[in-house]
Amino acid sequence: MRNSTVGRGRVLAAAVVVSAASLLAVPATASADSGATTVSAASGAYVVKTTKNSDRKVTISVYSPSMGRNIPLEVITPADTSAPRPTLYLVNGAGGGEDSATWQRKTDVMNFFKDKNVNVVTPLEGAFSYYTDWEKDDPKLGRQKWQTFLTEELPPVIDEAFGTNKVQSVAAISMTATSVLNLAIAKPGFYKSVGSYSGCAETSTWAGKNAIQIVTGARGGVDVTNMWGPLNGPGWVANDPVVNAEKLRGTELYITSGSGLPGPHETLNGPGINGQVGTLANQVIVGGVIEAATNYCTHNLANRLAELKIPATFDFRPGGTHSWGYWQDDLHNSWPMIARSMGI
Repeated sequence: MRNSTVGRGRVLAAAVVVSAASLLAVPATASADSGATTVSAASGAYVVKTTKNSDRKVTISVYSPSMGRNIPLEVITPADTSAPRPTLYLVNGAGGGEDSATWQRKTDVMNFFKDKNVNVVTPLEGAFSYYTDWEKDDPKLGRQKWQTFLTEELPPVIDEAFGTNKVQSVAAISMTATSVLNLAIAKPGFYKSVGSYSGCAETSTWAGKNAIQIVTGARGGVDVTNMWGPLNGPGWVANDPVVNAEKLRGTELYITSGSGLPGPHETLNGPGINGQVGTLANQVIVGGVIEAATNYCTHNLANRLAELKIPATFDFRPGGTHSWGYWQDDLHNSWPMIARSMGI
């Protein structure tokens, strides 16, 4: 059921959250063949290499001055390139595109965008980084300055290399569903719209901090205080979408979460299940608990936006777990709003 700026109260007990926590520019055009290009931006970012994988898919490597390394990205180009088109930054989850859990491998993005007049850009690094600017370099992850890269360094390079109209939106899942809200807060008005699917839209609360400690700390094996400083410090508040919700005013928002209860994709022939009972059980139990937690966080954001009278579209599904079948649905369902916001 879809709702616009709903003000529903908290519907999950704190115990659910406890369990869920476990879990200046030189214009150029990108080369059609493999090789280096010289697209650069005032920030010092530039395209190092471009490889054309197919008629509509290109892999590029962009040098990030803030991180001091090359960042690989995948770009789906528009169906019609006769005029400049907008850009959708479509971000992977906790694995950052470094594992198999990616939009390309788990969903129908290539087929879905085959008739869409939009550039679709997806970073292929950033695992466990929350796509934010870390206060300290991490011994394991190194220098993480993703907010600077995604909002300042990369867009001018993409605009020049692919001849865009300099209009952009952003969408993401799970861990990065929190990140894209923070990117919009960091640079209000930069993105026309945000699609946030199954994310915990808070970072300074007990639930938010514990979710990050599980994803980045336990799974990523890093010290989370290298990201935003001490857990009770101002960095965690500064990156909390609920606390900083006022900065989302003027950005179109499409935010989703399932209840955590089994839904239409929890079947043996569901996406990614392939008839495997163990895989289905894991999706129902683990995916259910995680989604129940994101549902709790998402309701808190819905309540805050309602208090501030900031328009937003929320899709609270009565069922559904933390899994790719629902995120593919979310992308499809949110696309009309995202496209409209970018003038497509």
